[in-house]
Amino acid sequence: MILSASRRTDIPNYYSDWFLNRLKEGHLYVRNPINIYQVSKIDVSPKNVDCIVFWTKNPEPMLQKLDELKDYKYYFQFTLTGYGKDLEPNVPDKKNYMIPIFQELSNKIGKEKVIWRYDPILITEKYSLDYHIKAFTKIAENLNGYTNKVIISFLDLYLKTKRNMKNIKVQEIEDIENFTGQLAQIAKKNQLLIDTCAEKIDLSKYGIGRSSCIDKTLIEQIIGSKIKVKKDKNQRNECGCMESIDIGCYDTCKNECIYCYANENCNKVKENLKVYNPYSPILCSELDEKDKITERKLKSLKEEQLSFFN
Repeated sequence: MILSASRRTDIPNYYSDWFLNRLKEGHLYVRNPINIYQVSKIDVSPKNVDCIVFWTKNPEPMLQKLDELKDYKYYFQFTLTGYGKDLEPNVPDKKNYMIPIFQELSNKIGKEKVIWRYDPILITEKYSLDYHIKAFTKIAENLNGYTNKVIISFLDLYLKTKRNMKNIKVQEIEDIENFTGQLAQIAKKNQLLIDTCAEKIDLSKYGIGRSSCIDKTLIEQIIGSKIKVKKDKNQRNECGCMESIDIGCYDTCKNECIYCYANENCNKVKENLKVYNPYSPILCSELDEKDKITERKLKSLKEEQLSFFN
């Protein structure tokens, strides 16, 4: 099984104590985001978990706790953009804080296990194409040698996103190929592979591939074994991710990024935070007599050990 921690909230930043407590206990519970009374019990013991994929804008709270993951294989999707507090209100200063955190994480676990995400890309009067080129260049130069790959994507205006961004005028990208071509050149100059995430446009002529954030090839390299896994049918058609179990909860991310689809609004986040308990078996919630609990039958996806000669 592959654990996603998480597309729905920033677990490394805000809920690492809860997560590590659940690993110690060997199980956790997850609510179905569509039917909240439908609850899955997940066995997260090392024999079942092949790899953990962390999604974060700030893994600093986990840096001194990585030894507690010694029985697990994992990697980080680390989002690092050029936006300010107007779009990412609770993300610390990038130059003086977040870039050094990225570098420290890379030094601790290896650059192959830290993927840089520069997404979503959105264009406004303030965040122009030129602004993004300059920001991308500065970050890429600072991450040269600390990661192998950067993933880019463009803003998707989900219903929640439209509502939260109603006061921000987003502009169309007139020449997306020229823009991404420039990003590709910057990435190459800084020894980075560059891929898109869940985008329809084919940019392969610029050396830009299509990424799988839950990446079968990378996971096999990290765990040293082939895995038998299918494409995640619950994601968009353009998404290349493999099946995983997401253990997060919507409307709990304290980053409160304006463009994010994971929060409906700040008030809902504040309400959910009131019931956060790092010792609860379920994130930002408590089990209720109305809940219908199903123990998911999940197991390792491993097929065979890899050989150095494969």
